[in-house]
Formats: sequence, C-alpha cells, structure tokens
Amino acid sequence: MFDKLKDLGGLMQQAQAMQQKMQELQAQLERLEIVGSSGAGLVKVTVNGKNETRKVEIDASLFVPADKGVVEDLIVAAANDARTKVEQTVQEQMRTITGGLPLPPGFKL
Repeated sequence: MFDKLKDLGGLMQQAQAMQQKMQELQAQLERLEIVGSSGAGLVKVTVNGKNETRKVEIDASLFVPADKGVVEDLIVAAANDARTKVEQTVQEQMRTITGGLPLPPGFKL
C-alpha cells in the first residue's frame, strides 16, 4: 500500500512539474513572434505564439487601386501562413513538454 501512495505522490509531482512547464510555455508563446508572408514577401503578417496578430507590412509597390483585390488576397494568405507556423511551433513545444505523450483531441493552450 505504501508503494502505491509513493507512486501517486510521484505522479502528482510530475503533474505539477508539467503544469509549471505549460505556464512557462504560454508565457513564451505570448512573446514569440512568427512572420507569415505571401506574394514573394510583398505582404507580411506577424503574429505571436497565441495567434494574435501583431503587425501587418505591405510593400509600397502594391498600393495601386486596381490591385486592391490582390492585396487583400495576399494579406489573407500571409495571415494563414503565420497561423500554420504558429500551430507547428506550438506542437513542437508541446511534444517537448509532454515527452511525446498524446494530448486529448482539441486540447489548446
């Protein structure tokens, strides 16, 4: 019986350590800056690791009224590129923290 309590205590310590690492990861993700781009770098969108948009950069050559639709499409493409990069980064960080343990479907930070 004592061994079971000892195992439970060890498991609780591991859970607390993982929770601490998760909190540290959340703080890191908020400071992280990831840039998505489109149109060969003419449009760039910077997001943090929590997928919050921080900055949009548009090359001045795109400011032609006739190209308005193209610019809008490039902004969407750059934002999607940034979002994809954030998701990949978060997955890599989570694998590091969880030691490769699978997380429940839909689990998000």
